[in-house]
Amino acid sequence: MAIFDPHSHADDQEPFTQHIELELRVDFESKRLAGKARLQLDRPATGSLCLDTGKLEIRAAEDHQGKPVAFAVEPGDPIRGPRLRLALHGAEVTIHYQTAPGATALQWLDPAQTADGQSPYVFTQCQSIHARSVFPCQDSPRVRTRFHVKLDVPRALEAVMAAKAIGRTEQGERAVAEFRMEQPIPPYLFAFAVGAIGYQDLGPRSRVYAEKPLLAAAAYEFAEVDAMILAAEGLFGPYDWERFDLLVMPPSFPFGGMENPRLTFLTPTLLAGDRSLVNVLGHELAHSWTGNLITNATMNDFWLNEGFTTYAERRILEVLEGKDEVQLQLVLGLRGLESDVARFKDRPELTRLRTTLEGLDPDEVYSRIPYEKGCFFLLRLEEIVGRPVFDRFLKAYIQTFRFQSIDTTTFLRFLDEALPEARGKIDLAAWIDGPGLPSDAPRPRSALLEKVELAVKACEQGQIPATDNGFSASEWQVFLSLLPRKLPLPVCEALEGRFHFSESKNAEIRIGWLTIAACSGYTAVFPAARTALLSIGRMKYLRPLYLGLLSAGARPLAEATFAEAEKRYHPVAQAVIGALLKSKTTEEPRT
Repeated sequence: MAIFDPHSHADDQEPFTQHIELELRVDFESKRLAGKARLQLDRPATGSLCLDTGKLEIRAAEDHQGKPVAFAVEPGDPIRGPRLRLALHGAEVTIHYQTAPGATALQWLDPAQTADGQSPYVFTQCQSIHARSVFPCQDSPRVRTRFHVKLDVPRALEAVMAAKAIGRTEQGERAVAEFRMEQPIPPYLFAFAVGAIGYQDLGPRSRVYAEKPLLAAAAYEFAEVDAMILAAEGLFGPYDWERFDLLVMPPSFPFGGMENPRLTFLTPTLLAGDRSLVNVLGHELAHSWTGNLITNATMNDFWLNEGFTTYAERRILEVLEGKDEVQLQLVLGLRGLESDVARFKDRPELTRLRTTLEGLDPDEVYSRIPYEKGCFFLLRLEEIVGRPVFDRFLKAYIQTFRFQSIDTTTFLRFLDEALPEARGKIDLAAWIDGPGLPSDAPRPRSALLEKVELAVKACEQGQIPATDNGFSASEWQVFLSLLPRKLPLPVCEALEGRFHFSESKNAEIRIGWLTIAACSGYTAVFPAARTALLSIGRMKYLRPLYLGLLSAGARPLAEATFAEAEKRYHPVAQAVIGALLKSKTTEEPRT
């Protein structure tokens, strides 16, 4: 046995799955999926095949001739979960099963939790290691798989999937929607949603899906997606996934976006009404090359997904918005990085790019470090060799490793071969395996940034910026990120009275301000903070805002709010915030 992934029971001495056929009935009453998974392997198994199951209820297994296959569900460990061991001789196995109550990749929403208030909704979120709670698989990003899926759903609802739609047949009160993912993807990119979903075309390769009350706002917010796709292709080469469709999720969706190929999931907190938060869309689009096309082999190498994609997102942004806007985003990224380095001050090994996460749940140690430290590492390489040379390197990297999952060692070997001029000019050990941010990291600088910094200094001296006319949404975000986490109450009152941050439609501005105000003990905004925590599910906002209340001594309010909101949160968010409140921490957040 040779376990290669600290978060999976997959064994690289056994065959890998090449193709999975799923036939699943979506049952809103029992909140379960039930059906079968047919796994086709890259070579015949000769006695044992180990799969991750995420507490699936396994009913039977059979080979390609329909003959029973002996199996055992073994306890596993708290991170990997139960292991399904099949006594298989052959290259195909069909497993009959149903999902368990509370499957971590599934969130079932009652009608009252949806935008239309009339129809139920279910969606998947399989990253990081939750695909195993939807279907039995080798749940490691190293194992890339094609899919053919049939979803049996209530006829009144629509099913959408990160795959090519093949067709839909209806019979009685049920309908079967059929999909194919023809490119090999890691299991964490498997994704679907079922609900009262409509759509509007945005361009020849893109459309936006959303619950119907949100559709018009979503179509406006993301109307310029085609320009983004063209900009990305100009930088990174042809788009290999045919379509780039978007699904605006219910409020409980725990992330800003999820880069599921062909159907990116997006938080509704991006619907600011002024397209000021579409950089998140740029990030998910960039994953089409870095993350989806080239994937980290395990979560130990997560920076290969997110560091490259954060760099690529900002290159797209530069084409569309200019260099000054990129510098502002770099400031925000640097602040997030510094905050998370401080958060892990007692565990500096988690601030490396190449990590060792054996025995650790990747959701619990999630941070901005792989995103931002990885991005600044690539910026440093670009600084050393020059952009034209680095661009050639980037395109060669994408072409060399298309549809592969690689580790950091493989990347470093390629770097040494493709960019020998960087050798000796950068301390790779410090960047890859050292803690924190190395001292030679590039530093953001622009005239716009200087203007924001002057406004921050005025506040620190008890003065309020004289005007808000010259600040863009990004400048306000940077302004708030640079303010001290605790401000004197008179300054809080003056800022809120002049700029009404707590009423902003831009969630980055609103939550950034509410976090500062909460840390400062500015109780006038506590009702707005509570409303935000009850209406959003994005963990980027939940954690700092809960921490803000805790640091202000408002633990009873935080705990009462979580008790009311918990069932509305995604299971991942429930676990993270529940653990935060149980820890009795009063850590001061930095946004």
